[in-house]
Amino acid sequence: MLSVELKKSGNAQLKIQHSRLKTGVPGAVPRTVGGLVRSGSRRFRAAGLVFGHGTGNARDEAAYLTLHALRLPPGATPTALARPVGLRDARRVLNLFERRIRSRKPAAYLTREAWLAGNRFYVDERVIVPRSHIAGLLPDQLDPWLPGTGEIRTALDLCAGSGCLAVLLAKRFPRARIDAADVSPDALAVARINVRRHRLGRRIRLVESDLFSALREQRYDLVVCNPPYVTTRRMQRLPREYRHEPRTALAGGMDGLDIVRRLLGAARCHLTPRGLLVVEIGSARDAVERAYPRLPFIWLDTPGGGDVFLLTRERLPSAARAPASRAR
Repeated sequence: MLSVELKKSGNAQLKIQHSRLKTGVPGAVPRTVGGLVRSGSRRFRAAGLVFGHGTGNARDEAAYLTLHALRLPPGATPTALARPVGLRDARRVLNLFERRIRSRKPAAYLTREAWLAGNRFYVDERVIVPRSHIAGLLPDQLDPWLPGTGEIRTALDLCAGSGCLAVLLAKRFPRARIDAADVSPDALAVARINVRRHRLGRRIRLVESDLFSALREQRYDLVVCNPPYVTTRRMQRLPREYRHEPRTALAGGMDGLDIVRRLLGAARCHLTPRGLLVVEIGSARDAVERAYPRLPFIWLDTPGGGDVFLLTRERLPSAARAPASRAR
């Protein structure tokens, strides 16, 4: 969910870049896709922007925004970079760059789209920008722990946000019934858009629920969750880009484990006998292991460096006693 380095905004540089953009000198406007990408990359670095909402650096962000503004498919090939761009289209790209710099909003909020596991999702400020490492595990990395036949009939996306993981679950397990639960009605409204766009309305049920509270005695073969886990201290130091996201989707309390404790305390009762719980915890891994030294977490290999754990139902506590919260 969150892995960034804090950077200063560089307001003086922002003003310089803004004045250059407003000059309107035709010769100063890049006229190829590659030229626009290079221009955006320079401007983003000079402005001290922070990335991590689908791209990890200034060049990738500039490429994404350029291709989006020009209505070109994702992925900048050498042929695409050499493509000439008309003055009106170039200015549309530069205006999008300027919006990114001045607003400090994640690019996904400007384009109203995010990509995860090769799938396009609608997003806006009602949800965090989807970037879960669980998506990369779904194709085959969970297979060793799935039931004998590998068949999943019921699955739950908890803290569903935009519903992207629920959609990916439905595509990975075509015979499964999927629930997507979130405490936020606004988030569920966004999830509803994505479920409809992916034509999965008959298989995905959206539930307004504070964790398992509205799910009653439902049991699932697989529960995935990307909960809030940012500590109070880190919340106070978030870059501006991350402050545009819903606070309740990020803030995990003093040590980042407020939601995780409740999740681990209740999950066993909502899993089938061979059910699995998969949770993304980001930078809170050390805190989780300190709080639950006796739980046999299985840490899965992800680009985040082992920020997703798996527990089988039999290894979950029957009634977890919540450890005291500790500040980090």
